[in-house]
Amino acid sequence: MGEPEADEEYPFDISPMYEGERIRKTDLYVELGGQSKPGFELVLFEPDPDKINDGEVSLIGPDLEEMEEGSTYAYAMIYKVYGEQIEEDLEAVIERRNHEYQGYIQGYMHLNQRSEIWVRISKETVKKGLKSLKQIGKATIMLFKAELPFIEKMEVTYVTDEDEVVRRLEEVKRVYEARDVKVRGLHDEDVDEFYQCTLCQSFAPTNVCVVTPDRTALCGAMNWFDSRAAARIDPEGPNAPIPKGECIDPIGGEYTGVDDAAVRLSGGEYDSIKLHSFLERPHTSCGCFEVAGFYMPEVDGIGWVHRGSKVSDTPIGLPFSSIASSVGGGKQVEGFLGIGVQYFYSPKFIQYDGGWRRVVWMASDLKERVGDAILEEMRGKIATEKDVKNIEELRAFLKKVDHPVVNGVTRDVDGAKITEGWAEAAEVAPPAEMEEAVLGEAEPLTRVPITQMMASGVDSPIKLILKDADIRIGKIIVKRKGEK
Repeated sequence: MGEPEADEEYPFDISPMYEGERIRKTDLYVELGGQSKPGFELVLFEPDPDKINDGEVSLIGPDLEEMEEGSTYAYAMIYKVYGEQIEEDLEAVIERRNHEYQGYIQGYMHLNQRSEIWVRISKETVKKGLKSLKQIGKATIMLFKAELPFIEKMEVTYVTDEDEVVRRLEEVKRVYEARDVKVRGLHDEDVDEFYQCTLCQSFAPTNVCVVTPDRTALCGAMNWFDSRAAARIDPEGPNAPIPKGECIDPIGGEYTGVDDAAVRLSGGEYDSIKLHSFLERPHTSCGCFEVAGFYMPEVDGIGWVHRGSKVSDTPIGLPFSSIASSVGGGKQVEGFLGIGVQYFYSPKFIQYDGGWRRVVWMASDLKERVGDAILEEMRGKIATEKDVKNIEELRAFLKKVDHPVVNGVTRDVDGAKITEGWAEAAEVAPPAEMEEAVLGEAEPLTRVPITQMMASGVDSPIKLILKDADIRIGKIIVKRKGEK
């Protein structure tokens, strides 16, 4: 992809080379949206070309020159588009490209999507002459038209007035929900091909984003229908078909075509992916995922916290940002996983590891948001920050509500018991007079990075920090302290 030609002079460079640019606090002029202020981006198809003022950029609220340096403001970006080849189904496709094209603007960092956008503008760009968000809007229109010629007319409205952003946000969320509901009746086995998305590879070079009917893109902005439409309208773009190939593991969701794509898209970093697994060769995680999952070995269960959550700490003592940094960047980490919110609604949701019967904790606002997706018998068994504050309290809660992880999880999809539980084991301790005991010899279990076990914050006289280790234990010897 070459550099777009600007129709007018801008006080900033415009080039794909700036994709992935990060603006740190030391160079921050203003922040827009993010975790502390509301925001969204929305593309709407206008079928009547006479109702669009092509190239016009409007602003509601304070402009850059009126903003206080170092502060954060609400931010909405609304684009109306027209083109003979455009239909309503392409709205989400065009909308997601805002992340890519605005990333071409030097000194303007765009992250995330939908109602979780996070934008930063650098001091250096403001010093060079950026005075108005209207300049950003003009450049964005130019980029969209240069890269997607089927857009014949485009009009932009930016909003920085917080009350106005909040007022519009509820209706915007209904638009998002209507898009998401459309794909819930279609499943992986109903189609012959999946789709790849490489939009996030500027931030996560080894990320392998596979979009299937049962697995919306991690960013939440692109479902299977959106990806199919994008691939057809822009064959050279970031979305392209992935032939399913042979199904190797129907429960884990492993296909030969996806494994081939894993090698190709990750540059050989990964050679296989199970689409519906958490603990064995899981999907890679980019940097724009909506929700982060984390495994807690102390309770043999999984927790979930979403971007923008008001929860400062999870049971393992880490907020979303810290958990996300453990898996973001295109990593495949057994025990951490980034997903899109809509994946909770899939009947294949982490089914390899027990699905909802393996979930032990969720941020309360996330649990409320997807409450209708949770198995009815599990709703009261999944803790939130309102119920527990740490691992010890979580263990007690799970025993009290008789959560499946306590006595062992049985998968609904095939009736297999996949964990043994820990209730009885937790009550059995080696006798004090034992001088030496062999606690067990076992076959290697599912590989879980040791760093995850250390993340729980549980006090221990031993601290191990191992990275990319594959540990197999054949025997454990227990002796009295001080004995050789």
